[in-house]
Amino acid sequence: MIQDIGAETYKTWSEEQRRDEIGKLVQGYQSGLPVAILCMMAASIAGTPAKAKKHLKALMTLKERKAAVAKVADTADTHALASSFLL
Repeated sequence: MIQDIGAETYKTWSEEQRRDEIGKLVQGYQSGLPVAILCMMAASIAGTPAKAKKHLKALMTLKERKAAVAKVADTADTHALASSFLL
């Protein structure tokens, strides 16, 4: 599955490496990467959704996270995904 891409490699990374890579995803999001991809890839890199949420909260302001959730209107599933990771 797409969310498993690189999962084995990410398991060998330190938390600092994971944070750096998730930081790159946040920069990608700020440049137009869809929020669903940000969330799914962050979970894969972090190892769990809970750890991904922790990293995303550290890397994005609350205002930015709320704006990301607010602009997701394509499907209820995507909105729920974004809410669970960013709020």
